[in-house]
Amino acid sequence: MYQSTLFSKTKKETPPDEVSLNAQLLLQAGYVDKLVAGVYSYLPLGLKVLNNIQEIVRAEMNKIGGQEILMPALSPKANWQKTGRWEGFDVLFKLKGSGDKEYALGASHEEVVTPLVDKYVNSYRDLPVSLYQIQTKFRDEPRPKSGLLRGREFSMKDLYSFHRDQADLDKYYEKFIAAYKNIFSRCGLDAKLVKSGGGTFSKFSDEFQVFTPHGEDIVFSCSKCDLHQNKEIFAGDKCPNCQGKLEENKAIEVGNIFKLGSKYAKDFGLTYTDEKGQEQDVVMGCYGIGISRLMGAIVEVHHDEAGIIWPASITPFKVHLIPIGADKNDEVKSETDKLYKALQAKNIGVLYDDRLDMGVGQKLADADLLGMPVRLIISAKTLENGGCEVKRRDSDKVEIMPFDKLVEHLEK
Repeated sequence: MYQSTLFSKTKKETPPDEVSLNAQLLLQAGYVDKLVAGVYSYLPLGLKVLNNIQEIVRAEMNKIGGQEILMPALSPKANWQKTGRWEGFDVLFKLKGSGDKEYALGASHEEVVTPLVDKYVNSYRDLPVSLYQIQTKFRDEPRPKSGLLRGREFSMKDLYSFHRDQADLDKYYEKFIAAYKNIFSRCGLDAKLVKSGGGTFSKFSDEFQVFTPHGEDIVFSCSKCDLHQNKEIFAGDKCPNCQGKLEENKAIEVGNIFKLGSKYAKDFGLTYTDEKGQEQDVVMGCYGIGISRLMGAIVEVHHDEAGIIWPASITPFKVHLIPIGADKNDEVKSETDKLYKALQAKNIGVLYDDRLDMGVGQKLADADLLGMPVRLIISAKTLENGGCEVKRRDSDKVEIMPFDKLVEHLEK
């Protein structure tokens, strides 16, 4: 893509009213635009990142048997009254339609997916089943000041699994722990499994937290047995497993999973007939990842004083190609154009900074701010030295590489 045609533009200054690092960098780099607190537009580069995260999540969910669906964001009041969450879910957006009918905007989808499954599950032969969606969620957060980490409108993957008994749920739950670890690892994050309270969903849950000085959660960790507890269920000053000393860490929650049991099944009369012809309640699990929240967390972890450092797996472009002096040197222009086409032919995503009205210093500052994994510079000097300057965004090392080796190097 030619940078001169990119819809969004970088800003020289950090937005003064933003307190969270992810919001500062994403807004300054032109990945997102804030409409109001907690509500963002994803601009071309930001949407590419969001889509790349979604594809990683989708691949791992499909791998463990998840089937993707898409449920409505709008649901009737009656469904929420059945579960007690019309009044009990304090961040629920409520609205009134024609005929004074009341609805909720989807903050979570147990109230929609449970009666949906009831239409298709009748026998033990229909279980287990695992359904997920990637969809916009709405929560009326009172203090959405953490950028993408705490939004009123956000992208989320929520999966719901349905089982014949607790043992089957427990077995599937372990698959989910492994799948979530794969997702976060592929996104460049080292996420810890943390025991926590379940809030409105269940008594207890398992969170996935990423330790960072910029985190908004507090996690107590044991260095001996690797037990991690959210401060909400923390008690005492020693590990309950091994009596080891606990350490306090700041962290960002990037996912959570719950064993819901039969609560929602009972609310909606979701049952199945077992092998003996007896009617049994279905047992459920719920598994969430905030896609946009994950994007914000990655920025909080992967950055330096100059800007974002995207992991290669989710970056909008693998390469940022910058010619220097192309307006005065035909050879620089010709070699840059040739390399751009060669990279595209190999399906290596490249952002080509073809802007002629921008100084070298600003181009390099923009490249650091935008955070593509590899920066390539072509100038009269690099051509004299036999090739192109190559620099990884996460390294200070700079080398000149011949063009005939460059594309193969980038493919690896």
